[in-house]
Amino acid sequence: MTETLHGSCLCGAVHYELRARPKALAHCHCSQCRKSHGAAFASYASVLRSDLQVTQGVEAITAYPSSESVLRQFCSRCGASLFWSKNQGEYADWISVALGTLDSDFTSPKHKHIHLASRAPWYDS
Repeated sequence: MTETLHGSCLCGAVHYELRARPKALAHCHCSQCRKSHGAAFASYASVLRSDLQVTQGVEAITAYPSSESVLRQFCSRCGASLFWSKNQGEYADWISVALGTLDSDFTSPKHKHIHLASRAPWYDS
């Protein structure tokens, strides 16, 4: 990928760049993602940690360990969900980016809905 994708939080305090095309686009229906986003599901894709660069507002990013192995990061000013990552295991070198925070156009031919057994009872897919 030669182009850089740009993203930011709702209030604009945090800006970031992705220096690689995101992979593993998923719409997660687990209860933690639903609560984190306040929506029926959360849409994420992943990049290597080295391919994510916060270019503005790193001090505005707050982290919350939602489980023993998962860290969620969001803007402390507007509350926008930005990233989540595992701190152990085979994917510890990857970080997942909330696709709704991308400012650049991004499409992917492959995506999937995951954790459908946990989906909100009011959501009919």
